[in-house]
Amino acid sequence: MGRLNSDDRRSPLARKLGVFIAVLLVAMVLGRGLGEAAPSNPADTVHRFYDALLNTMQNGPSLGDKGRYDRLAPVIGQSFDVPYMAQKAIGSGWTKLTSTQQQAVTEAFQRYMTATYADRFDSYSGEKFQVRGVEPSSFGTIVQSQIVKSDGAPVSINYLMHENSGAWQIADVYLTGTISQLATLRSQFSAVLARQGVDGLIAMLNEKAETLVANNKS
Repeated sequence: MGRLNSDDRRSPLARKLGVFIAVLLVAMVLGRGLGEAAPSNPADTVHRFYDALLNTMQNGPSLGDKGRYDRLAPVIGQSFDVPYMAQKAIGSGWTKLTSTQQQAVTEAFQRYMTATYADRFDSYSGEKFQVRGVEPSSFGTIVQSQIVKSDGAPVSINYLMHENSGAWQIADVYLTGTISQLATLRSQFSAVLARQGVDGLIAMLNEKAETLVANNKS
């Protein structure tokens, strides 16, 4: 009660300033929780992605495949530089595509990525997501992380980050810490492009995404 009486003796201006600061702090916290503010550093992006992934896993069975997909879709779009990744996965053939084809590839690539995460991270059994540090490299900024499985075994997953329009986004994922996801996808995509062309690749990505979402295994 003593502190309350002391606060009451403040000037009207001081009381108004205190209320303003309190409201501002609440708005900042709520804005961060809702993802309104752009991540200020590379680790923030990975933290936010992991938070969303963990929440989706914890609610995985009740959400089902489609629900997990819908929940992760905006997070994937915010956390990953999907157009950049799609271009790198296609390789040198990207410049030969029309703008319509590039857009179609990018959209199909994002559907496939989202469906893959929704399928693989479908339930929670005590896994932990840990961001371990940020390290500059000759080809970009690396966020080092690991997923600790329910049996305690750690799996290294590192992220290549770059700034895109003032926000830090994921540009590549290194599975087990060293295996480039983009390099793996480029090898897979090149075979499809050689056999079926870009329309075949777009169809394949959309079909795979639809199959993963339709699994309904949860």
